[in-house]
Amino acid sequence: MQLIPENTRKKLIANWQNEDENKDPFPVVKLFNPVGAATWLITEMVLGQPDILFGLCDLGFQSSELGYVSLSELENIRLFGALSIERDRHFTAEFPLSVYAQAARIHGQITFEEKALLQAKAGLESEKRRLRN
Repeated sequence: MQLIPENTRKKLIANWQNEDENKDPFPVVKLFNPVGAATWLITEMVLGQPDILFGLCDLGFQSSELGYVSLSELENIRLFGALSIERDRHFTAEFPLSVYAQAARIHGQITFEEKALLQAKAGLESEKRRLRN
């Protein structure tokens, strides 16, 4: 399976080109290890460098972080048998990347649990209000 189809590449590049310093895009792609704990929530693809992706990366060691990852490296990972890194074709982000990152900090891993994500969102909103005042 192609990890990043062409229509998805366009969305990722559009997110990269958004120069708003307050940008907080929604993840566009969820990549995962089907036999392990690694997960990547990708928001951007570097314009002119389609091998470089940006997002929330979680290798399963309770240390999720925002950063860059190489698409070709992900595509070349070979797991047990014929398995490889996969794209969740049914994934649709419900929150911006900052919420997933905050929830991951709290829970030690990327989570999709609604309660955890809503708590992370509320905490971020509270922090923004505090900083404005």
